[in-house]
Amino acid sequence: MALKRVKIEDLPPLTPEQRAELARLAAIPDDEIDFSDIPELDEAWFAEAVVWSPPSKKQITLRLDDDIIAFFKESGKGYQTRMNAVLRAFVDAKKKRA
Repeated sequence: MALKRVKIEDLPPLTPEQRAELARLAAIPDDEIDFSDIPELDEAWFAEAVVWSPPSKKQITLRLDDDIIAFFKESGKGYQTRMNAVLRAFVDAKKKRA
């Protein structure tokens, strides 16, 4: 599943019903919230937790065949991200074979 990035200013405004639901939830005191379905983050969890950050990107100039560029551009906005995903899949597959 691909991620879709959305800017907060591009989101539709909340409906009155959504605003009312958020206000209702915000009014619930912490001691009345049921946390029974949420695992506790204990010392063992933190001992195995890993900090992850996305790989940094570097801007380059790259010469590609016209049909390759056209193929990715036809799929719309975000074509460079999709090109990166294809290259990432190739690199990951090669690393698994090595």
